[in-house]
Formats: sequence, C-alpha cells, structure tokens
Amino acid sequence: MQSYKFKITILAMASFFLTNPVIAQEKTKNESKSNYTQYVNPYIGSGGHGHVFLGANVPFGAVQLGPSTIFEGWDWCSGYNYSSNTILGFTHTHLSGTGIGDLNDILLLPATGKVALNKADKKDPNGYGSTFSHQNEVVKPGYYSVLLDKYNVKAELTTSERVGFHKYTFNSKEEAHVLLDLTDGLGWDSPKQTMIQKTGSKTIIGYRHSKGWADDQRLFFAMEFSEDISNIALYDSIAIKSGLQGEGKKMKAILDFKNKKGNVIMVKVGISPVSTENALANIKVEIPNWDFSKAVQNADAKWNKALAKIDIKANPDTKTIFYTSLYHTMFAPSIFNDANGDYRGTDKKVYKNSGFTNYTTFSLWDTYRALHPLYTIIQEDKINDIVKTFLAIYQQQGRLPVWHLMGNETDCMNGNHSIAVIVDAYFKGYRNYDVNLAYEAIKKTAMQNRAGMDYVQKIQYIPADSQLETVANALEYAIDDWCIARMAKDLNKMDDYAYFTKRAELYKQYFDKNTGFMRGKLANGQWREPFNPLASSHRKDDYVEGNAWQYTWLVPQDPYGLIDLFGGDQKFIEKFDQLFTLTEKVAGEEASPDISGLIGQYAQGNEPSHHIPYLYAYVGQPWKTAKIVRQVFDQFYTTKIDGICGNEDVGQMSAWYVLSSMGFYAVNPAKGIYVFGSPAVDEAVIHYKENISFKITAVNNSKTNIYIQKVEYNGKPYTKSYITHDMIVKGGELKLYMGSQPSMTFGVAKADRPL
Repeated sequence: MQSYKFKITILAMASFFLTNPVIAQEKTKNESKSNYTQYVNPYIGSGGHGHVFLGANVPFGAVQLGPSTIFEGWDWCSGYNYSSNTILGFTHTHLSGTGIGDLNDILLLPATGKVALNKADKKDPNGYGSTFSHQNEVVKPGYYSVLLDKYNVKAELTTSERVGFHKYTFNSKEEAHVLLDLTDGLGWDSPKQTMIQKTGSKTIIGYRHSKGWADDQRLFFAMEFSEDISNIALYDSIAIKSGLQGEGKKMKAILDFKNKKGNVIMVKVGISPVSTENALANIKVEIPNWDFSKAVQNADAKWNKALAKIDIKANPDTKTIFYTSLYHTMFAPSIFNDANGDYRGTDKKVYKNSGFTNYTTFSLWDTYRALHPLYTIIQEDKINDIVKTFLAIYQQQGRLPVWHLMGNETDCMNGNHSIAVIVDAYFKGYRNYDVNLAYEAIKKTAMQNRAGMDYVQKIQYIPADSQLETVANALEYAIDDWCIARMAKDLNKMDDYAYFTKRAELYKQYFDKNTGFMRGKLANGQWREPFNPLASSHRKDDYVEGNAWQYTWLVPQDPYGLIDLFGGDQKFIEKFDQLFTLTEKVAGEEASPDISGLIGQYAQGNEPSHHIPYLYAYVGQPWKTAKIVRQVFDQFYTTKIDGICGNEDVGQMSAWYVLSSMGFYAVNPAKGIYVFGSPAVDEAVIHYKENISFKITAVNNSKTNIYIQKVEYNGKPYTKSYITHDMIVKGGELKLYMGSQPSMTFGVAKADRPL
C-alpha cells in the first residue's frame, strides 16, 4: 500500500507541474541558471599543446585527482593527453597547462588477477595499467569515471580540497587488489625517500619526498578504505619488504581485498605538506563519511558557486568555451595548507595556525598578465591571502616568488612578477596585510643580482654578451620597476620613486630605431649581429619563447613611450600592422612549440603577446583591436579537444579569453584600466560581491557586428575606449552598441584613449 500511495503522490506532483506551465518553466529556468557545470567541457585543451589537467578537483584544491597515462613527452605534462589509450593509475597531484612536468604523486590502481610491479609502457604493454576507451569515460567538474578494460573495473573519482575519494566497482569475480605506487612522478620528478605503513585494518599512511621541478617536495598521505585489507605486500622497486611498514626510495604496495560490499571498494586519500597525522585529520574534516554520491554533489556545488561569479548570455559554443575557460582559471594557485591551517614553508619549517590560506603553484610570468587582474573582480576573497602567501615566502626565502611550486622556488621564466600582483592588489584597495612589509619585500626583490639585475641596479642595460635572454629579462624587469615606482610614490618614498622610474625606462635602451625592433646590445654598445627579427632559438638568444617581432611590443606599462620611440602614431601603426600580416619564416628553423596561435607574427599561444592587439586603442584605432580579437576567438578558442592554441599555463590562456570575451582586457597588469576590444558574449554580469554586480550588454552583437559604435555607462553616453576597475566593483551597467563597420569616431580622440 505504501508503494501505491507513493506512486499516486508522484503522479499528482507531475500533474501539478504539467498543468501549471508557468511554475514548470520557472523551475526549469532556475535549475538551468544554477547549473553552470553543464556548460564545462573538460576535454577542451586535453589534446594538442593545451596540457590541461583532466580529472576531479574543486576550485583551488590541493588535490587534483585524475588518470595518469603513459608519458610520451612534452604534451603529457599534465599526466594526460587525449590521444592516449592506456591508464596506469590515478594520481592525486597534477599541473595544468605547464611546459614542464612534475607532481603526479601517489598512484592507486584497482586491479584483478596477478598484478605486475612495473608499469606498462609503449615497449612493454604487459606491465600494470589498462587500456580504456573515451566512450567509457565521463569527466565533468568534480567528477571523473572510466572503465579499465584489462581489469573490468569501473573507477570513479571525486574530491574535496585536500581529499581524493575513489570508488571502484569490480565487475569480475576475481580477487580485488589495489596497487599503491610511490615510485614515479612526472617528467623531471623522481623520488628521494618514500614510506608506506599499514596502521589499521583499513588504514594506510605514508609519504613521498621527491626532487623534480620542485627541488624538495614533501608530501604526506593517509588512506582509509571502506573494506578490510586482507593482506599487504610491500616492495622497494621490486625487492620484497616484510612486515607492515616499508621505507625506501621507490616503495610500492599491493593491497588484497577478499570482501567487497556489492563488488565496490572505496578509498579516501588525504594529503598534507606537513604530516600523516594532518593528512588523516583532513579526511575526518572534509569527507568524514562514505557517501560517494554526496561528495560528488558537494564538488559540483562548489564549482557551480565559483562559476556563478559571471553570468553570460551567448550562443551554445561560446557559452561552453567561456565556462570551460572560467573553470580552467580556478585550478591554481592551489591550497597548500591543512584544514587546521598548518603548512610547510619554503624554509621547510612547519608553520601552525597561519591565519590565512597559504597557496602554491604560481606561474607568475604567465598569470600576472590577466589571471590575477581577473581575480581582483571575481575572487576578491582570495586576493589578500595570495599577497600574504607571497610575503610569507619572502620572509622564508629572502625574496618574493618567481615560479613557486609545492614550497619550492623554481626560478622559472623571467621577471619578478609577484611585484606586479601585489601592486595591482594594493591600488585596487586590497590591503589586509602588512603594507610596509609588502613594500620592503618588493624593493628587496628588485635589488637582487640574479639574471642581469646587477646591471639594472646601476641603471644600465644588460649586455647581450654577458648572458642569454637579456631583452626578455630587461623588458619584464621594466614592467615590475614601473609598478614599484607607482607604489613608492603613493607611500611618499620619493627617492625610490625617482630611482625606479629611471629603471622602468631602461626598456628604451634596447630599441633600435634603424630596424624598429627591441634588440640585444653588446657591452661595447653595438647591436648583436647577425640579426633576424624572425629568428627564435628557443631560450638560446636574447628572447624567451619568441622573436623580435613578438618582444618589441612588450611595454604594457608605457605604450605611449613605445609609440614615441617609433616616432609617433603613424609610424607606430605602419610597423604594428605588419606584425599581423607577416607570415615569412626563417628557412630551416624549427620554431619553438611555444610560439603558436599565429596571426602573422602575433602569437596568441604565448603570454608576452596577450596584450598586443589592444595597443591599437592607444593610437586611436580600436576597430583594429576588434578585428584581431574576433579572429583569435574564431581560430584559437574552440570546443575541440585541441581548442586551446598553446599551453594553458595554469589559467592565463583562459583568463585572456574570459576577460576578452566580455569585451575588455587589462593591458597594463597593475593600473586598473581595462581596454575595450570586441565581446564574444551578448551579455555578462560580473557578481563582484553580494548585491554588487556589473552588467555588460553587447547590443546587436553578432559574427558580423564586431565593432563598437558607441557606449553607454549607467544610461549616459561614454566616449572612452576603456573602463576602470572602480567602475566594475561599484556595480552598474555598460552597453556596447555593435555594428558591422568600424566607427571612425569612437575611441579615436586622444582624450578618449586609455590612460
């Protein structure tokens, strides 16, 4: 009778909604509006050179739990490439979109039958691991599943911030096993010391200390299984270790399970930079029960809340590209402390109850350009903690981070761009940290002797015969020095202001007026010869991942100074136009794979180019920006597997799209000015804080109507070719009226050009 009544109730409810279409439509509308994860396609960027992480995580989570495939080179830096067909296991830490591989820690593999100790590879497919089909793979924000063909096991994964949650469904009657391997990281990573210990009938603890891109990574873990471990076999490489605990350089374990409830074994894996005790505590705090479905729902809810920061209206493909891009901007920086606040510093000391969320994975050469400016309008609750993290790193290692990973300074790439991030935050009103300490850190970092800064301190150019990458280094330093000068002036440190202003203008010494390019200059004052502006020797000359055509425009802090070097607007335009049309290549040269997404010599696939199309606004030709930006949207951001034209670079490639698709971009990364381009979306609402939103509407927007004709701000005419950060965070409405032909008036007058 209860079953019958239940059916009647369901039928009555269905009838109610069917006979009340307004309520039914409103319910569907609200569900759709709150379900942003439906628009995310995590496969985008998993092919080609995108290098994106694919698997289960939550926004900014320490755990990035996903499949580890057979490593086949550069395009496997995230541990996964769509072209692969073999999964070795599931690992708990990954990088997304980097050009160097590391992490891929703590591999688990559910298996049946006899379990091999060595992993499969292209030469020996008989090792551990299994083939799989993308048809049997499901991936969405916070959830991943796949059928492992060899073992006939369905693996499902989800996470919290610090805990990976696995669910394995065994579809055969063979005895179930789980392989735990601490041997291999990814790419450059190799273990230094590892440990595995069985501490209870269902519990494993251990650590993996390794050396790779992160020179001294220390990762602790704890595992809780849903079923009793009937036996554990420990190995160091392939040598047998007796007992319940084993330490060695390459520890592995095979765990046997005789009993499976419903053929299912679940395991929760907590990680910690501090201790196994904290790893176990992270499990108890974040996923205390065994409700896998609830954990998936929680992860989905976290992603929906994060993606809801921006509401857009757009065609289906654009909506997919936009929300996938927004999703990719929240993989890093990743949390690097425990649920109780403990973390391990760069000095390898443990800091307890830090009072802020400590982060890691800072690809600052990439992300200072767009990702961090984007955060100031959609991640306002994280900005102060990011700066506090930088200041803690400064106190621990004596300078601000360059490219920080798992408590290690990698010194990868050029510049000191944590400076730009701090200064941008400071001028946008984010000051819940020790401002005096921040300035001290900025100034001390700028007074190092590394990578040519000894010359810069003397207000001199860096001689091209003293070291490599001099032009790239110098131009990046000039951006940071401009930032320091600005902050020094605001703090009334006028001597510093004068000094760093001079340093910020050093970029001019690399400009050769005869050729119209930024060039390497020798100690004797002569230009380096031979010179070919098309040539790129991939980090073996004056540039980094680029050539003279791409680096000549790397002056986002002083576009008008750069224009003056060319001799004014018209001469600048003549040279600048050629950038987008010149397709010639150096005969016999194999270009760097980083130089991708080409329009002429413009390279959307690499970060030094990202501000370049917007420079047209500074010479009163914003319609040319619109044309280039729309071409970039159409050619280089797609819904395909290789729909990102270069390395994702920990969110920067996607941050460019998120900002640009709304119709504007931060040319100067620390000035609070956003220059107009051409919107890909028809409407965007940025929810800065509760009850504060900024709405952008592109009126008559279409594939052909790509040019801004006029603008209204809060119902009044607005003639500037840019907006300010203050306009966004105060809330309001901006209307961009679009047309199919360039406007010869909007943004043309010098008074309307960007500040």
